[in-house]
Amino acid sequence: MRGNQPYGVPDEENLEWTAEEIRTAKPFAEVFPDTAEAIRRGRGSQKAPTKQMVSLRLDVDVLEKFRATGKGWQARMNATLAAHAPRRAKGSRTLRPSSAKSSVRRRRAS
Repeated sequence: MRGNQPYGVPDEENLEWTAEEIRTAKPFAEVFPDTAEAIRRGRGSQKAPTKQMVSLRLDVDVLEKFRATGKGWQARMNATLAAHAPRRAKGSRTLRPSSAKSSVRRRRAS
């Protein structure tokens, strides 16, 4: 597609289908059965839901740094958050900061 032609408008590389082409077209799953099955299968639901979908706002630089680490960046971010999460003291109803979290506070204060 050349220039600023709107999306979906046929051009010399992507001609509009003829009535004959439409009539003889086959479904994607029939032409590419393996790919269609892989798409249909997907990941599926969790067998034992242990994670929860959330929405939160992060600093751009923090997100960029995690994404730059490559595949699995979300799992690494989860591990980092888990390491810095407050922990319950045994027999207590109150949360106490983990040692990692308190060291973050010390670094920010200096």
